[in-house]
Amino acid sequence: MSFRPDALRGAGLGAAVGGQVDYRLARNAVVSEYRKGRLSRLDVCDAHPELLRAALNVGEQSREDCPICEEDKVRLVSYAFGSRLPPSGTCVTSRNELARLSRERDLNCYVVEVCPSCSWNHLAQQFSVAGRRSRSKHQTT
Repeated sequence: MSFRPDALRGAGLGAAVGGQVDYRLARNAVVSEYRKGRLSRLDVCDAHPELLRAALNVGEQSREDCPICEEDKVRLVSYAFGSRLPPSGTCVTSRNELARLSRERDLNCYVVEVCPSCSWNHLAQQFSVAGRRSRSKHQTT
């Protein structure tokens, strides 16, 4: 499952989405360097086995072809980091899970694109979600 800031708006999750960062320019620079021969496939196709497993089992398939192998569609895998979550974050598998996590805490969310065929991976997007408690605390002051 992949979530994006627009998926949270109007969903009644009780969370406010903060700013977001799109890493498309950085991604395009890496792809360009690969196509020019300045980076090898080993340099850019180095996804961790756990990231590949998450992509295959819970990742959301996109409409975009892998920019490296062009044999498969990239999958989007979402992670959330916040207080009382493991240091390595939590792989978010559903909107309900995201709603539950954002009730109690502020979250930093990351969406990673992964190609299950060649192991290409790149951070696609980052955004913050202010949990319900955080919002109510700020509204009363």
